Amino acid sequence: MSDAYEPPLTEQRLAQLLEIGVALSAEQDTDRLLERILSGARALTSADAGTVYRVRDGQLHFNTVHNDTLELHLGGTSGRPIDFSPLPLYLEDGTPNIRNVAAYAAVHGQTVRIDDAYDAQGFDFSGTRAVDARTGYRSQSFLTVPLRDHEQTVIGVLQLINAVRDGQTVPFSPRDARIAESLASQAAIALTKQGLIDAQRQLFESFTEVLARAIDRKNPTTGRHCERVPQLTLMIADAACRTAQGPLADYRLSAEEHEELRLAAWLHDCGKVTTPEAVVNKATKLERQTDTIEEVATRAAVVRQEAEATRLRRHLSGGSQEANQADTDYRTLCQRLDDDLTFLRSANIGGEAMDDAARERVAAIADAYSWTDAAGHRQPLLTAGEIEHLQIRRGTLSDAEMEQMRDHVRVSREMLDQLTYPRHLQRVPEIASQHHERMDGGGYPEGITGAQMSRRARMMALADVFEALTAADRPYKPGKKLSEAVRIMGFMTQDGHFDPELFDVFIREGVYRDYARHFMHPEAIDEVDEAAIPGYRP
Repeated sequence: MSDAYEPPLTEQRLAQLLEIGVALSAEQDTDRLLERILSGARALTSADAGTVYRVRDGQLHFNTVHNDTLELHLGGTSGRPIDFSPLPLYLEDGTPNIRNVAAYAAVHGQTVRIDDAYDAQGFDFSGTRAVDARTGYRSQSFLTVPLRDHEQTVIGVLQLINAVRDGQTVPFSPRDARIAESLASQAAIALTKQGLIDAQRQLFESFTEVLARAIDRKNPTTGRHCERVPQLTLMIADAACRTAQGPLADYRLSAEEHEELRLAAWLHDCGKVTTPEAVVNKATKLERQTDTIEEVATRAAVVRQEAEATRLRRHLSGGSQEANQADTDYRTLCQRLDDDLTFLRSANIGGEAMDDAARERVAAIADAYSWTDAAGHRQPLLTAGEIEHLQIRRGTLSDAEMEQMRDHVRVSREMLDQLTYPRHLQRVPEIASQHHERMDGGGYPEGITGAQMSRRARMMALADVFEALTAADRPYKPGKKLSEAVRIMGFMTQDGHFDPELFDVFIREGVYRDYARHFMHPEAIDEVDEAAIPGYRP
């Protein structure tokens, strides 16, 4: 290695080194960070080309490749993939790969400075020469510097090629090496910091997804609701950001805001972990530990047996006319009992809204039949509690149970408020806890209006209901056809449930169709006449 020319360390280069160090400490994107490392090192050493490698799985992986002469920019933020094979740090027999200069620097943690690769001893540059032969380039001087983290573990390698002075390729100087090592030290710290931040983010994200999927498993009656709502919410958000017309034409979300919304959507139902399972998993109106509609059916069988006994007594005590009438009365009661029991089974499912006539029929059935218990006491076919639950107008939950279910939003907010968030995630609790609010103030838990809601919470409110309408994995109701679900959403928008601007984007940008293709059964996807959708303003 010759004594290379040492250019004067000017105030400008010192300022440049400091400026690069500050930029490295502020960068939060790993690919851009590696770009800055390479660009900064090349600028400070006047290198024509260079590569940044990352250590992963015992190999050096190409992350970013620059070459000014060849106008080459691969990997990193370029969007152009690198098809070079990774370099093994150790050979098959377990010995270090010391013939490759980058692997040598990584294994030994030493800076390597080579004046001329075509005259170097101890390293194998045959691959480099083959590339040079194809491109007409000449890779001559090399400066290879390991990147160490705070534990002195090599996490990458910075390799610079061809120092250029006055238009000529010259060797890298010892000062170049010191500058590159100083920059590599700062870069490794920044890279380690970013890696820790990324790991923390990934841990938090994976935790939220695990929690959401656990809630879905706790509540099989709502299928994969906690998994699908975040995906639909982000589809709506992306559509709002790309739309080129209407009031949201200029709406944009930053990467941080997008991440905040995604986490809020994954956590929106986290409070359900405290909701009693008897409520969460209540698939029918009479379900407790088991569905007590079968108890009602057993009582009906007792009513039938008692009627049979009455018919036989009338046969024994009366003449043929009385016997015939007894048979008629018995058949009439059995037919009516069968019809009423069929009705009660249907009402128990809670799939459709119950009107006043159906609720009155429940009460009439309760008054129409009685049976004798083991103590000899006469009992009505339905208890007061069963009448109340069978008369639930919509769904399977009573008012008291609905309050328990709705309380999950308040609990979600309390749980999320206890977490410590980085600055860009501070609004996660607010966004997550507003997905049941309505534009007209008729929602819960706070009853706030649309003007008080976060726009991102309004997106989630839209996603939450559409997912519930179209889901085909609910045991208590079939999923709606796509056209019917969209029509219901339109009426709800007119009634003040949803943000009309977001609903317009939901339809106009085809979000409902994209969601249907990914998450709905093909037979449920029918034609939608967008011009006829209530509340939609094309």
